[in-house]
Amino acid sequence: MTFMLASVGGPEEAEIAIRHGADIIDLKDANTAFGAVPTAVVRATIAALARRRPVSAVAGELAMEPGAIARRVTELADAGASYVKVGLYPDERRNDCIRALSSLAHRVSLIGVMFADHGADKALLPLLARSGFAGAMIDTAHKSGGRLFDHMDIAAIGHFVDTMRLHSLMTGLAGSLEAPDIPRLLLLSPDVLGFRRALCAGADRASQINADAVDVVRALIPPDQRKLDKAPATIANVDYRLLAARGYSADPRKDDGETDGIFVRDFVLPVRIGAYIHERSRPQNVRFNVDVKVLRPEHVPEDIRDVFSYDVITDSIRVIVAQEHIALAETLAERIAAVILTHPRVAAVTVRVEKLEVGAGAEITRRRPSEIAKVHHLYPAAAADTGPKVGT
Repeated sequence: MTFMLASVGGPEEAEIAIRHGADIIDLKDANTAFGAVPTAVVRATIAALARRRPVSAVAGELAMEPGAIARRVTELADAGASYVKVGLYPDERRNDCIRALSSLAHRVSLIGVMFADHGADKALLPLLARSGFAGAMIDTAHKSGGRLFDHMDIAAIGHFVDTMRLHSLMTGLAGSLEAPDIPRLLLLSPDVLGFRRALCAGADRASQINADAVDVVRALIPPDQRKLDKAPATIANVDYRLLAARGYSADPRKDDGETDGIFVRDFVLPVRIGAYIHERSRPQNVRFNVDVKVLRPEHVPEDIRDVFSYDVITDSIRVIVAQEHIALAETLAERIAAVILTHPRVAAVTVRVEKLEVGAGAEITRRRPSEIAKVHHLYPAAAADTGPKVGT
């Protein structure tokens, strides 16, 4: 499951975010990409929240100078921040900055932030873990230069998340995320998704947080029931082999609810597939056709909360084929069907996998038992007065 992080400028915005379900309050200057608010604002916000939510604070757009970064992190720890997010910009002194913070790891949970538009470097993750960092996050440094998905595709993001988990780091994703990005990124089960622009009226990150916009984001993220201490335990990798192996019982009975159709046609990717030894030497083009039956919402669709996005289908395929060589087309089809059926509104899915070079493949249909598939919203909205329990 995944926590929702809301970036705010101070106590007033923090209160709006809390009332509408944010799990973590993140203090930053919205007028800059990774700017810090004054330490006094950090203290005032923490006092106003009265431990209702954990608070993170951005260290700011600091040069990679170890002493200056350590002093700033110390100030934020003294102010009471539960987490401090440290921007790790490309610089020959970056590794020294990480090491310089190791003595502070016992005082505050450190989050190393790498930037997709600067070439986020997975090689830093082992050093972050050895230096006591609680987690790592991918963000974007230049908010006018595109979203996270403009710099990394879903498979590359997935590899990064898996590597974070390999080193027992909390996993965070941000970067001008929009509401339609949420179902796609939830496929990777990150610990945290961070938002600013999507929470503001008109998607203007410099304007104040808007309650209705927060509601849209919150409704798309299933509430996380884990206890959110300073550094919650990371969740396990998504294992698509086990997911498919669970099986989904075919239910011959007609669904009680009416359904609509979502489909992907003639989606072609190079895939490492085949049982023969010669098929392991190179990928081959595979065509996917996927038909999904989704339960119809109770009203005319108005926004992303009311639909099942076809991006979830194509992203599911990309993530699965990036994992490993798959011997059988039937196995690949089962994994795709399994991950799509995890979405509550999906009643049934048909997956056709064709190896174009040999003109062969497989087609399967899998259904969710009708007694389970009776929900009419993609995810339940979080109650406004609930939130994670914060360790004291």
